[in-house]
Parts: sequence; C-alpha cells; structure tokens
Amino acid sequence: MAIPDYQSIMLPFLKLAGDKAEHSLREANDILAQSFQLTEDEKKELLPSGQQEVFFNRLGWARTYLKKSGLVDSTRRGYFKITDRGVAVLNKKPEKIDVQFLEQFQEFKDFRALRHKKEDEDIETEEIAKSTPEEALETAYQRLRDDLAADLLQQIKTSSPSLFEKLVVELLVKMGYGGSRHDAGKAIGKSGDEGIDGIIKEDRLGLDIIYIQAKRWDATVGRPEVQKFAGALQGQRARKGIMITTSSFSQDAHDYVSRIDSKIVLIDGKRLAQFMIDNNLGVSPLATYDIKRIDSDYFTEE
Repeated sequence: MAIPDYQSIMLPFLKLAGDKAEHSLREANDILAQSFQLTEDEKKELLPSGQQEVFFNRLGWARTYLKKSGLVDSTRRGYFKITDRGVAVLNKKPEKIDVQFLEQFQEFKDFRALRHKKEDEDIETEEIAKSTPEEALETAYQRLRDDLAADLLQQIKTSSPSLFEKLVVELLVKMGYGGSRHDAGKAIGKSGDEGIDGIIKEDRLGLDIIYIQAKRWDATVGRPEVQKFAGALQGQRARKGIMITTSSFSQDAHDYVSRIDSKIVLIDGKRLAQFMIDNNLGVSPLATYDIKRIDSDYFTEE
C-alpha cells in the first residue's frame, strides 16, 4: 500500500483522538502507520532532504489542518487532544475529512487565506501548473514560511511576559542593535504584565539610542497609542523609536508616523514573526536545498 497523502490521514487521525485522551505525534505515527498497513520500508521512507520520514511529515500536516479548524488542540509540544468541536464532527460520522470539508470552519478559511492569499484552489493549482520548476519551488517555500510565521506568532501570544521580553531583546541584538546581549538586557529591563519598555543602543558604539515599546496587544493598535509613544519620545528627548505589537497597526497609525518629525518604526505581529525567521530566533532549520545550474565555462574548451 502506498503512503497516504495528508488529507487521507485526517479522518483516521481524528478518530484516534476520539477517545479524548492526550496523544503524542509519535504514538499517532506508529498506530496510523499500522492502520494503513505500511511496510517497514514505507515507514522509513524519507523526504528528499533526508531529514524526516514522509509519513510523519504528512501526519504533521494532517494535525496542522485539524488544529487550524479547531478539531484538535496542542496540549504541549508534540502532543494533541481532540476538542469539543472535533467530538461533534466525529458524532456526525463523516465519510472523509479533506480540505473541502474543513472549509465549513471560519478559522480554517482564515488560515487558508493567510497561506495562499487566494481562496480559489483551482486557480492556484492552474497557476502552479504553468510555473517553471523554480517558480513552483519558490511558491512552496513561501507557503512553508507563511505557515511557520502564523504558528510562531501564535506561540508568541501565549508566551509569558518574561519570555516576550527576552525575545525582543535577542531579536534586536541579532539585528545589530544594543551591542552585547548583556548590555541590551540591562537597557530593556522594565517588564510588565503586557510587555516591555526601555531604551537600546542603535549601534555597538552607542552613538544614538532608540526608545522601545513592545506590547502583546490583541486589538489593532490605533493612532492614540502611537501618539502617546511619540509623546514619551519627546519626554526622553529621543528622536527614534520602535513600537512592537503582536497584533497590527491601523492605517491611521501608519499615516501619523509618516508625518511627524520623530522617526518611529511600527512592527506588527506578522513582521515580528518574519524578522524572527530571518534571524533564526525561535526557529531551527529543517532542510537546505542548493539550486544548481550548468557551469558553461567548465565545458568551454580552450
């Protein structure tokens, strides 16, 4: 029997969780591999990167789609449990669970919109079919990156204030601000329930300083909050500031900072997650692919 695709795994995965107990992904991998009657060779078959088994990778994607639909929930790293919605779905005894089935849940539709920026799967498939191999690879890479960014942002929102403070400090240091990690940690040391505030050196020599406000807001940050921050800058006689939020900024807030004398950079949750990915903070490389082409000079005879 061939290794099933991730959509074929979703219903058996949800049925496995139907006992309402906590399960690990590795446990699910062993049970479902046996359920699909996979051979030892099929269970050990690796992705082209050689970093992960094909079946375990597809199992992980099945879990991700069910999680984004609210049918299962992550209880801790590598573990999952069925939700009340998942139980209700199983009680209806569906013949299969696939992407089309999950479209009934708004959370999944929002997730798909974030990933693909299109909701028409047929159009997207047609576009991919017209792409060159390099373009298709780039599209797949961007999907993986968008998924990672969404998961990373969700993780940030559920982290403790102290971890959020550490995250902001380490990110700014990795981006070249604040000098050493020790110096930056001392500069940004005022922690609160919803975030941190402080100052950090713009460069290693400390030729200028940047005032920082970082908050784990849930709602969109509007102009009034940004105006308060601008006022704080004036009180500190600071010319530059960075305002970081796990949510987003309104267009009015962006328009405001573009018109004032102080230089304020607004970093929303999506941009924060992208910066973390670019600087390898809170993420680790899974695989690396080298795209090569013919070296024409090698085949040129003198």
